[in-house]
This record gives sequence, C-alpha cells and structure tokens, in this order.
Amino acid sequence: MNGFKNNFLSVIVPAYNAERTLAACLESLLDQSYEKSGYEVIVVDDGSTDGTGRTAERFKVRVKSQHNRGPASARNRGVREASGDIILFTDADCVADRDWIKEMVAPLLADSRVAAVKGAYKTKQKKLAARFAQAEFEDRYDLLGRHATIDMVDTYSAGFRKEVFLKMGGFDETFPVANNEDTDLSYRLAASGYKLVFNPRAFVYHTHPDTLYKYLRTKFWRGYWRMVVYRRYPDKAVKDSYTPAVIKIQTLLMALSIGFFFFSSFMPHLVYPAGLLWAVILVTSLPFSLKTYKKDKWVGIASPAFILCRAVAFALGSVLGAARCLLARRGDRS
Repeated sequence: MNGFKNNFLSVIVPAYNAERTLAACLESLLDQSYEKSGYEVIVVDDGSTDGTGRTAERFKVRVKSQHNRGPASARNRGVREASGDIILFTDADCVADRDWIKEMVAPLLADSRVAAVKGAYKTKQKKLAARFAQAEFEDRYDLLGRHATIDMVDTYSAGFRKEVFLKMGGFDETFPVANNEDTDLSYRLAASGYKLVFNPRAFVYHTHPDTLYKYLRTKFWRGYWRMVVYRRYPDKAVKDSYTPAVIKIQTLLMALSIGFFFFSSFMPHLVYPAGLLWAVILVTSLPFSLKTYKKDKWVGIASPAFILCRAVAFALGSVLGAARCLLARRGDRS
C-alpha cells in the first residue's frame, strides 16, 4: 500500500525573473516518460518584473501569480493550488531528465513509510568552477548513498506526500530567499520521525556558478543561512547525512585562523598558528582531491585551492550568521 487515493501528482515550479531559463524547464517537464494524464505542472510567478509570466503562459501548465514574497511562499502557494496527493518541486533554472518524475515518485509509491524523496543534480557545464561544484554534489551524494534514511531534501529535485507537507506547515516563509528553507523543512520532518530517502536516478540538469566569485558568493550565503537553521537544530551542526564532516571541520579551522590573523595585528606571533590551520585544511582536502582527480583531472588538481577559498567563504558567512542569531537571541530575552 502506498497510502494514496490515486497516483496523480503535481509538479510545482516557483519562478522569479526566470524568463531566460523557464522555457527549457517547462519543456522538460512536459516531455516526461510518466503518463501525461497522471500529473500537472504549476508555475508560481513570484512577482516577476520580466517576461516570466508570459513565458509560462505559452505552455500547457497552470500559472499562478502573487506579489514577490520569496520562494518559500511561492512553493507553499503551489501546494495549496495542487490537485495531486504527491507534490514534486524543481527550480525554474533546472532541466529535468525524461525519467525524473517516474524516479521521484517510485520510492513514495513503493513504501508508505517514505514521506519525502531527494533527487540529484547533474550539469553539462565546462568551466572549472562549475565542474568543481558538481564534484562537491557528487561527494555529498556518495555520503547520502550510505544512509537508508536521510535528513536533507533539496527543493531543486524534491518529492513529498502532500498530506505530510501540509501537516508540517510547509516551508517557513520567514526565509526571504532560496537558501536553506528546504534544510529547515527537512530537519523538521526528520525530527518528527518521518522517513526521507535519496534516489540518485531522479536527476535534473542545473547551471552551477561558473566563476570563482559567483561560487564563493553562493557559499558565503549558504554558511550564513545554515547558521540560522542550526540555531533551531543545534545537533545538526555536529552531524547530518548530507554534509561531509570534513567540511564542517575545515570551516571551523578557517574561522579560528581568521581570528588569529585579526589579532596578529596586536600579537604578530599569531600568524604562525593561523598559517598552521591553513596547512591542516589543505591536508584534509587531499582525500577529496584524489577522489575527484580520478574523475576529472583538472578539477582534482584545482580542488585544494577551491577548498581553501570555500572554507573562507563558509567561515565568514557562518560568523555573520552566528552574529545574527546571537542578536536575535538577545532580542528575544529583552
């Protein structure tokens, strides 16, 4: 028994100023191997100022519009409009594999205990930064693959039982941007005892940040918003099924080294322990670099430098996020 009255499902695509990418996304969703009468596609135009709405109207999809309130709100709006008992999400800058829907729903149909399914990213990009980003995802997928149940379902390729989604209150709409609102919901589901699973065969193609600046900017804000989530779920700061422990260690070491470098203006000898911490980060990057080298030679060679820069971005974002949480806590007490 899968717990569904029928196998009809709803695919929800939140879109904000997505005119450039939305057409390819919708074309892929309307050309699925899944039975065409078995699903609907809903685009929620989140107050776009470009031609996103007009682009969506060209396709045989349902289009709903709202004032700009962020992707969490747009996804929740899509669920309220949905007719299906199964809810799938992808992003407007993703192109779904032809079997994406079939693979996303398979675990939900096969096991009534499964409440949510996480899919995967692939990319066809050639630039080094984008290839490194993809290698990162694949490293995380290797970690997820070792767990029968997981605690992270990213919205770029996600499936939920609608009943469970609504019971848990959906996405927290206080997250104003597309950053860690899916982490928050995932942790909430896992903490409530729901079973979340990973299916790497349910993949979408994505355009990752393709310059070092764009990549590091993304990581900075990932670190910032993740600290907001960790305030609610502090145990996840230590261990989860998605983030390799070495990344958390590297981020902590880099935060310490930044502190040493700051105080070295007054105590010059602190430069040495700061440099030592950087050396430790580089040493801990070697397993990933060697693993990646076997798949992509140049990404493997560049990995230590990327990882060092990533640690800086994560550390700075995390420090700023922690400061925000500290101020919020003080505000709560006053």
